[in-house]
Amino acid sequence: MSKKLRVGILGATGMVGQRYITLLADHPWFEVVLVAASSRSAGKTYEQAVAGRWKMDEAVPTAVRELTILDVNQVSQIAKQVDFVFSAVSMSKDEIKKIEETYAKAEVPVVSNNSAHRWTPDVPMIVPEINPDHTRIIKYQRERLGTTRGFIAVKPNCSIQSYAPALSAWRKFEPTQVVATTYQAISGAGKTFKDAPEILNNVVPFISGEEEKSEKEPLKIWGQVDDQKREIIPATSPIITSQCLRVAVLYGHTAAAFVNFKQKPTKEELIEALENYRGVPQELKLPSAPAQFIQYLTEDDRPQVRFDVNFENGMGISIGRLRTDKIFDWKFVGLSHNTARGAAGGAILCAELLKAQGYITAN
Repeated sequence: MSKKLRVGILGATGMVGQRYITLLADHPWFEVVLVAASSRSAGKTYEQAVAGRWKMDEAVPTAVRELTILDVNQVSQIAKQVDFVFSAVSMSKDEIKKIEETYAKAEVPVVSNNSAHRWTPDVPMIVPEINPDHTRIIKYQRERLGTTRGFIAVKPNCSIQSYAPALSAWRKFEPTQVVATTYQAISGAGKTFKDAPEILNNVVPFISGEEEKSEKEPLKIWGQVDDQKREIIPATSPIITSQCLRVAVLYGHTAAAFVNFKQKPTKEELIEALENYRGVPQELKLPSAPAQFIQYLTEDDRPQVRFDVNFENGMGISIGRLRTDKIFDWKFVGLSHNTARGAAGGAILCAELLKAQGYITAN
């Protein structure tokens, strides 16, 4: 019998669900034993359900091809077969909130890629290298839900991964103001070039909800657990303003960012802070953790999606073009892989952290 934890994927047929499937194919700790999606796909084999709409470069892994898709609303049936689930369901925000909480109350830990619970006060929103201590809020969440195993944890928006890690490495220099413009890949909308011909030779200067997420989510990540209020209190600085654009790139979110600091670090100090930044995933050598979380590239024309998006199997962050500015103290360019670090891979790393900390266990 396998000693791996049994994993279910909710929303398994979508682009993020497919990325989960490929990333978990040979995972040393987790095994996909169940796939769930909408009632339209229920009853089909996974291979049948994704036929003609498989978006990954890799083939559908053999181990999941013949799994029969269950209706994601069959919570009690699914709960009996898994140790925890990854959630990438495509529903309205209210529907996602309800179904993820229903799974948690059925004593199933939920690690979610969705935004619905990111601002639920006792739900941790985790970048494992930055705020692994926020998982202790789960104790209070379980008390609210009346559960012993079940809870919800979420990963943040994909676009902030291109600049928030750098700002995290620089927290000791007290950043006060940030302007971040993100140039986001079409896979962030679940699209390929085949699905979205309108993006060719085009830039779309609006992505619904992205700017609010970009400005607010880092503050929750940098916040503190308040044991009296039993919630995470967001940080109040730096003030972040952003613009988010969709560009003709398949994978990779790029950010052009400007920063003011209360302290006045040198370029050498900033680069050293980036290159030396480590977290619990590196200390514990979690399976999906990059050995080098952030790399600094010295070339004038880097980072580039073509060369750098797959740094550390897409789980590392690339920073370059750090230079002084006429208005702000410093400016830089960041790059992250939006469906690896920014989506499924980031959630898998969260689950590895939660397992290592004892929050996810065999049922």
